[in-house]
Amino acid sequence: MAIERTLSIIKPDATERNLTGQIIARLEAAGLRVIAQKRIWWKKKDAKKFYEVHRGQPYYKDLIVFMTSGPIVVQVLEGEDAIAKNREVMGATNPVDAAAGTIRKDFGVNHQKNSVHGSDSPEAAKKEIALCFKKAEIVG
Repeated sequence: MAIERTLSIIKPDATERNLTGQIIARLEAAGLRVIAQKRIWWKKKDAKKFYEVHRGQPYYKDLIVFMTSGPIVVQVLEGEDAIAKNREVMGATNPVDAAAGTIRKDFGVNHQKNSVHGSDSPEAAKKEIALCFKKAEIVG
């Protein structure tokens, strides 16, 4: 097992319901360490840049509107197999399909308002972390 870093986002639906602390506690309980974190409110240009890979998809416009609808918490998580571990703790994208005890099952509202985002590969993690943090902000 390798020590990895991954990006985690606590989405507007979760920050609105004051679930930030509960979500972070679950990530930490799974052995992931928060090594960078900030609460921000994306402008449309920020969300568009981050979700550029989804441009052209039918859900793209709604995704941008949602991700700019309120504050989010972006964080870098570090740990053994952090990408897979974070995705396991988050659960399936659609809360209906997520396993019991996962963040999305317990806190997700629907497919879009599913409370969290996590990088899905080492390449995505590297790109997403660089979009959200300066190197000096990562203090693990």
